[in-house]
Amino acid sequence: MQSEKLRARYRYIMWFFTRATANFIFWELFLPRIGLRGVTRRTRSGRYKKIAAQFRALAIHMGGVMIKVGQFLSARLDILPPEITDELAGLQDEVPAEDFAAIRQLAEAEFEMPLEEKFEVFEAEPLAAASLGQVHRARLRVGAPEAEEFRDVVVKIQRPFIGQLIDVDFSALRKVGGWLQKYKPISKRVNVPALIEELSGTVHREIDYLAEGKNAELFAGNFKDRKHVHVPRVVWSHTTARALTLENVFAIKITDYDAITAAGIDRGEVAKVLLDTYLKQIFEDGFFHADPHPGNMFITPMPAIKKKKVNWRLTFVDFGMVGEVPENLRDGLRELLIGIGMRDSARVVKSYTTLGVLLPGADLKLLEEAEAQLFERFWGMSMSELRKINHAEMAQFAIQFRELVYEMPFQLPHNLLLLGRTVAILSGMCSGLDPNFNVWEQLSPYAQKLVASEVGSNWEVWLDEIGELVKQLVALPAQAGRVLARLERGDLNVNMPQVNRQLYHLESAINRLVGGLVFAAFLFGGVLLYRSGDALPGYIFWSLSGLTLLWMAFLSRGHSPWR
Repeated sequence: MQSEKLRARYRYIMWFFTRATANFIFWELFLPRIGLRGVTRRTRSGRYKKIAAQFRALAIHMGGVMIKVGQFLSARLDILPPEITDELAGLQDEVPAEDFAAIRQLAEAEFEMPLEEKFEVFEAEPLAAASLGQVHRARLRVGAPEAEEFRDVVVKIQRPFIGQLIDVDFSALRKVGGWLQKYKPISKRVNVPALIEELSGTVHREIDYLAEGKNAELFAGNFKDRKHVHVPRVVWSHTTARALTLENVFAIKITDYDAITAAGIDRGEVAKVLLDTYLKQIFEDGFFHADPHPGNMFITPMPAIKKKKVNWRLTFVDFGMVGEVPENLRDGLRELLIGIGMRDSARVVKSYTTLGVLLPGADLKLLEEAEAQLFERFWGMSMSELRKINHAEMAQFAIQFRELVYEMPFQLPHNLLLLGRTVAILSGMCSGLDPNFNVWEQLSPYAQKLVASEVGSNWEVWLDEIGELVKQLVALPAQAGRVLARLERGDLNVNMPQVNRQLYHLESAINRLVGGLVFAAFLFGGVLLYRSGDALPGYIFWSLSGLTLLWMAFLSRGHSPWR
């Protein structure tokens, strides 16, 4: 591509971000300094919507990396206002198709022969056009290695000069990232230069079609035992680094709700399968499809297996953008899912710390209390019910935890960026398929499954959990004793008649409560260990539960044999 066109592209991008930055400085920094903070506040929502719409128009016009940037920004709920993320949420690769002559030239250079010799049929009209490439229908010639199984294929071909365009776009973005990093409200929540480099690596991997083919095969292998999930097969004899040929699997678009219903397919069941596939990808495989927009997922009706029963498959395409979840990150995510599934606010906050999503100095106790309130108020609600929540109720919550809402002590590390964006899109797709979709009903059994699998595969995990519980329970009487001692000394300014007798009964009740919890923990632990094949540890736990029961029997008579 001519260098002058590349320089003009760079200037166009920089001019947009320069104007946006100047606008922000004037409205958000200058006007409040001269006493016009009220004007800034009243116009903020409209200004944010306008600039997001302008960026959307820029992305569609420029294509290339700008589309990807918009998609990534739409998931940054932790640092961007909803006016911006909502506007960008629907941004897809809605760009004009490339001229077929240029596509033909690149494809023939890759295949080292005319398209008519490589394929029996190759349609000039693209099936889909994206920012980095476009897709054409084709038909394999008889004699191709894969032609015995299928002949209808799609060929994904890169846009000409896309590598140069990516380099220019990221050169501009790095300059803008340097500006943003100087603004503390952003820099304290995210490392912008690291974020841009992460995005750069993702986009460069996305234009390596050989890697994409391998990703598709890895994904297919992970789901080979799931009848509801399908991945197109790769035609390696017709694939290069810039041209990828796949089995043609295009069917009903996952957002074509009327067509799905007309095919006799339960949309609620589709939403459940969709969420379940991602739970498996993230928590079991550690490898996930990171671009789940509607153009990359299809519902394929299959011949009915039983009378009056419609069979169908969820088909994934486009594995250029994938994410990996390393084991340490997976542990934190498991902790988060178990905490949500069990409505354990302390465990949820602990997972935040493990994942590194809290800013330094975050008030953990206040955050834990807020999580507990959220569980109490909103647990079990469907998506449609959550959308109908009274604004007054949300305002009351905001007032109750105004310090937390004001500080918003969250950050999203760049290694969670793809995952955060994926989950945000996935949530919208599930609620679109089924407005009454209840995510809690899906998460709770999966959280229990994770706990059971960890215990079943390693009884030491259960011992650790029981040990932690026992330590907390054993410490409870001592903690209560210290508080009661302070009460007796009058350190808490409490003076009540007959306090000693009441304190004695209170301590006895606490001891019985501790004994009951320890007994249940040892008994339940023994059952789990015995069922998982660890008979000896199971017998040990049952013996300990018997001793605990004996201790409780003595407690009921007013004394303990261990005093």
